[in-house]
Amino acid sequence: QVQLVESGGGLVQAGDSLRLSCAASGRTFSTYAISWFRQAPGKEREIVAALGWSGANTYYADSVKGRFTISRDNAKSTVFLQMNSLKPEDTAVYYCAARTQTYRWLGDPSGYAYWGQGTQVTVSS
Repeated sequence: QVQLVESGGGLVQAGDSLRLSCAASGRTFSTYAISWFRQAPGKEREIVAALGWSGANTYYADSVKGRFTISRDNAKSTVFLQMNSLKPEDTAVYYCAARTQTYRWLGDPSGYAYWGQGTQVTVSS
């Protein structure tokens, strides 16, 4: 079992940066691929970035490529999402999740059994 807790969200202006953290508990954390999703009001939850258990393989949604960077520190059981050049359309609740069903598409939320509670990111124009 893995428990995830996000932090680092807030209210910023367009062009600013934020760094989200996802702190995990559970001895098996380092064996899971971790993804960041986001959900804006009235929209479906969408994948933003993903990182393999070793940190070697990454995925980014087209909308955040070149602006967001996902990383992990397995020794500290933490995954980070560095968000630069933020835009108003990045406004959403951001969730980290541990992938448990690898046969599902990376961006399918049903492939993730463990989720954090979410952290709000609001970008003003």
